[in-house]
Amino acid sequence: MSATLDRHMRPTDAFAWYMERDPLLRSTVVTVGLLDRVPDLDALRARMERGSRVVPAFRDRLVVPPLRMARPRWVQVDDLDLSWHVRHVALASPGSFAQLLDVARREATTAFDPARPLWSLTTVEGLADGGAAFVMKFHHSLMDGIGGIQLVTELFDLEREPGPRDEVERPPGEQVEGWRLIRDTLAYDAGRVARFAARSPVSALRTSAQLLRHPGDAARTMASVARTVEPYFTTLSPVMRERRMHRSLDALEVPLGSLRAAASSHGGRVNDAFLAAVTGGLRRYHAEHGHDVRDLRVTLPISVRRPDDPPGGNRITLMRFKVPSGSSDPAERLRAVHGVVERIRGERSLPHTQGIAAALNLLPPGFVGSMLKHVDFLASDVPGVPVPLYLAGAKVLRWYPFGPTIGASVNLTLMSYVDTCCIGINVDTGAVPDPELLVTCLREGFAEVLGLAGEQDGVRRPLEAPTWTS
Repeated sequence: MSATLDRHMRPTDAFAWYMERDPLLRSTVVTVGLLDRVPDLDALRARMERGSRVVPAFRDRLVVPPLRMARPRWVQVDDLDLSWHVRHVALASPGSFAQLLDVARREATTAFDPARPLWSLTTVEGLADGGAAFVMKFHHSLMDGIGGIQLVTELFDLEREPGPRDEVERPPGEQVEGWRLIRDTLAYDAGRVARFAARSPVSALRTSAQLLRHPGDAARTMASVARTVEPYFTTLSPVMRERRMHRSLDALEVPLGSLRAAASSHGGRVNDAFLAAVTGGLRRYHAEHGHDVRDLRVTLPISVRRPDDPPGGNRITLMRFKVPSGSSDPAERLRAVHGVVERIRGERSLPHTQGIAAALNLLPPGFVGSMLKHVDFLASDVPGVPVPLYLAGAKVLRWYPFGPTIGASVNLTLMSYVDTCCIGINVDTGAVPDPELLVTCLREGFAEVLGLAGEQDGVRRPLEAPTWTS
């Protein structure tokens, strides 16, 4: 029974799933890959079938117990319908990047069928010069950015014509429905309580001794938890306030080496340079609307993945905090961002993420959701793949990530691929009714930061890239 029950959804993921009663808070991730040609569709389906046998997430559906009397649980389907999950569409030739993003936008705003595994892969043909693309959609609870990169080896190849892979047996399906899940969970929890009670006197003595020796540690931890769950009832942005279901997707590209050089020139990381560029762009956007901003509130995913964690799965926690945004000096912004982010990475609440989420799951979803809708923007930096990949014989040329807004006005996600930072921009057009202006301002913000490394013209929109065949 233990092998079954350790597949319960983690409290942080259950928190995200229950929030989806409000469509504005969906945790749907979409990635768009540009290909040099249409992949071999038969080979792709065979690869996805094999990959689903190796990676449990691709055969898992979610069982939610009645009345939230137990945590939702992943259950392997007996018969995976690949024809539903793996699709192929054609654009009116010659298709544009904007048309491709419209396919991705529809995927990003369409809810999952909870009776099926929470993913799909759509190949798209009809791009100019014989090019093609893929649009992959998955729920964030299946994998985080780093976990997704770890799973790439099962679906992609390092050469155009790889050798055959070993056969993998199809795992058996499971039949676990709501009330049985509650019964099994209660039995499992009773056993855990009994084991805890057997050792609790010793644990209690140790904890008490620790508190007596270091009372300040407990106070600092509680203060950190309070900061983590602090409710917000208004945005810091005086402009990006309204929230709607409408979305607009766009993308930027910057050289990875230049962004890294800009960061290191002022003692920062790539993520610091990324945030300094984003805040610079948002500062410009607010100035275009006649407002100065000193700080904006960001949601930043922090990885809590350990070296011994299995591939896949979601091992992040979302931290909300103010980030300095008012300076016109990119170097000053970068240094300020670095200091704030380093403090956040050291928050004492991070090891208690699952417990905090379990407590938040007891609160009304509307109350907790209102806190997320008062975040100004979400930013995520995902270390990507440093070498070219192939999908069923087609070379992957670029790979753009589009993370969910989860109530914020815009999500900006950076994922490196080979030597390029691909930045996906997912805009709530209720908050940003002029997304073209926002993208222009963001481009200028990245140009400012790249200028710290002597890069004069390193920011491109995908439509302006001279070629994708390199």
